[in-house]
This record gives sequence, C-alpha cells and structure tokens, in this order.
Amino acid sequence: MSGQTAALAMAAAAARLRAAGVDDPARDARVLLAHAARIEASRVTLIAPEELEHEVSERYEQLIALRAIRVPVSHLIGEREFYGRRFKVSGDVLDPRPETECLIEAALSAPFSRALDLGVGSGCILVTLLAECPQASGLGVDLSEDACLQASANAVLHRVDERADIRRSDWFAAVEGRFDLIVSNPPYIAMDEMPGLSEEVRRHEPEMALTDGGDGLAAYRAIAGSVMTYLAPGGRLMVEIGPTQAEEVSSLFAKAGLEGVSVVRDLDRRDRVVCAFRAAET
Repeated sequence: MSGQTAALAMAAAAARLRAAGVDDPARDARVLLAHAARIEASRVTLIAPEELEHEVSERYEQLIALRAIRVPVSHLIGEREFYGRRFKVSGDVLDPRPETECLIEAALSAPFSRALDLGVGSGCILVTLLAECPQASGLGVDLSEDACLQASANAVLHRVDERADIRRSDWFAAVEGRFDLIVSNPPYIAMDEMPGLSEEVRRHEPEMALTDGGDGLAAYRAIAGSVMTYLAPGGRLMVEIGPTQAEEVSSLFAKAGLEGVSVVRDLDRRDRVVCAFRAAET
C-alpha cells in the first residue's frame, strides 16, 4: 500500500477484504485506515487525496491482513461502541452487540437503585446502566478473571467505578444482599449451533461467553434456581435470550415464582429479552 494515496489504499483494502468474504469490506477498510492514521473515521475523506506516510501504510497493511483472516475490527482497534459510548474490548470478552441495547432500554424503563449484572463480560451493560442512572450502584460478576479486569477498566473509563463492584463469581456464588434490578446476557448458544457462527465469533470470542456446552439453557436454569434469594420484593429480572428461547425461559421464570413474565423483541422483530418481577410484599 506504500506510495498510494489514502483513497487508492482504501479501495485496494476493500477489494482484498471482499475477496476474503468480509461482510462490509468498505466500512472496515475505512475504519481501519482511520485507526492506522490515528484519526476519527469521519475524517478519512479529508486525507483521501493524500499519499499515506510509510508508517501509516505499514500499520494499515498489518490491520488489513489480520481482518482478512477474520480478526474482528473491534479487536484490532480495541473498542466497540455501545449505547452511545465506546467500550474497550478484547478477545477475553464478548463483543457488545446492538441487540443488547434492547436489554438496556427495558432496564431503564423503570427506576432502580441497586443492580446486579450476572456474567458482566466487558461491563457494557452494568456500566451503561450506572452511567445513565447516576444515583444507582451495582455489582457485576463473571467467572472469567480477565472479563472482570476488562469490566473494571470500562467502569473507570466511564467514571462509574466508585459505584460499580466487580467480582469473580460462578453466577450467584459470591453475591450477597438483594437487588431491585438483576440483568444478564448469559451464554445462550447451544453447542450444536456453534459451527453456524461467523468465523469472527467462533474463532475470536471466548467460547464460555457464547455457549454452555449443552442446550443453551443452563444459565437460565441457574438464574431461575437462585434468583428469588437475591431479587428484592418488587424487583425486576431481565435476561437476553436467543430468538427461539422465549417460551422455555419464560416457563423457567414462572416456575421460579416470578410474575409478569413478558418478552421484548429487537428491531428485527425477534424475541430478545425476557422480563419478569418479584411480587411486592403486602
């Protein structure tokens, strides 16, 4: 790519990514050029007529080579946008996804003061909720120590670290107290569905954050089995699900004694979040 203008380098990169089967090669070529040149993506058009500096060209070549073997863009640039904020990500955590914003919207539909995020991962859910609700505090737990470190870093980045407690825990094992909001985006992909995932997800995201190694429902069984101990009277439980799991997860929650079980659909009209609450004490 050396000796080329930014525009030509970007066109060549897009063609290379397209040949490699990347979904949106032009977008990725633009974002990665911005990262290589250390500018905002919106400024790429301004440098398009200019010849790339050798150092930038070399960085760009390396980024495109990695993207061509399906390393996710978020891992190459080290961040991903979620609910209007940028979160630091790595191969140690699940990439924040736009559909998870449905869970945020549902959680923010009513006030809360103390939140618990089961399987905190990057921290995108807990940190977003605390950033949107300055009076709230929360606990995030994850079995992965690396995920806990990533979530803690994002809590500091978005200045909610004084209100966010991040702990290593196998679901509720290290959890104490009660919460008026419990949220989770657990591993819900069945093991036999794993081969159908994209290379980016299957090869570069942590398997333990994707699948339970079984039918994809183990996490919901674990949550339903203990949630009444930790959910305050009147408190709400909200979990992200796979698009075929609404009926089974709803049934688990109803059998656990939760009330008002409902399902929220995402922008593609697929079942995405199961919501329920614990009855208030009379």
